[in-house]
Amino acid sequence: MMRSLWVAKTGMDAMQMNIDTISNNLANVNTTGFKRSRPIFEDLLYQTLRQPGGATSQQTQLPTGLQMGTGVKPVATERIHTQGNLQLTDNPYDVAINGEGFFQIEMPDGTIGYTRDGTFQLNNQGVMVTAEGYPLQGNITVPQGTIRFGISRDGIVTALAAGQTQATQIGTIQMASFINPAGLQSVGENLYLETAASGAPQVGTPGQTGLGVLNQQYLEVSNVNITEELINMIQAQRAFEINSRSIQTSDQMLQKLTQL
Repeated sequence: MMRSLWVAKTGMDAMQMNIDTISNNLANVNTTGFKRSRPIFEDLLYQTLRQPGGATSQQTQLPTGLQMGTGVKPVATERIHTQGNLQLTDNPYDVAINGEGFFQIEMPDGTIGYTRDGTFQLNNQGVMVTAEGYPLQGNITVPQGTIRFGISRDGIVTALAAGQTQATQIGTIQMASFINPAGLQSVGENLYLETAASGAPQVGTPGQTGLGVLNQQYLEVSNVNITEELINMIQAQRAFEINSRSIQTSDQMLQKLTQL
């Protein structure tokens, strides 16, 4: 059987995954705090027919070898954690991070999740929670009767009650950063989990130790660039077509052989 048939097949599989990743990026173009992914590929094993550097005589060596590749495979999807644009919402419970860092979210199983999605709301007890109802770490509870709610750039949360002239601090928001944020595990619901690849979280005050600052009444939009994704899609489509053409050409060569 011709090797090119199976080599082209791995190329088509790889481009299919490329299209899948691009489609996921485009599907999340309006997802708050979403970070785009890109696939990473590597070539498969090589069949070495002549070893590079092999001896051709007692005094001479092969300057190059003869190796035949067996295709390509996807090995990773890298998350690109570049800053997304900030969008004004005028909602006092919306918060955007301008810079590095993640919000810390208390998961139902007691673990901590991390997110760039600052779409917070109040539950029936006045606690700041995500859209899924998971509380923001720090148990920030807004008292009933609050007429003005504030979050400073360094995470100080204040509330002004009716009849009062001065706001009261009701909590602080701290953020976490990772030495390798691309190593975080995506679990859906705009959340990430710590892994051995990401390293342990470094918790700190917004605006300090390299962390970004908070912007109340703003949300960070997805960092997906539609134009770039469309170009990537066209390239992947063409690569898929070329691999399918390789299969077609190999089949035509086999057809010629059968006609001899």
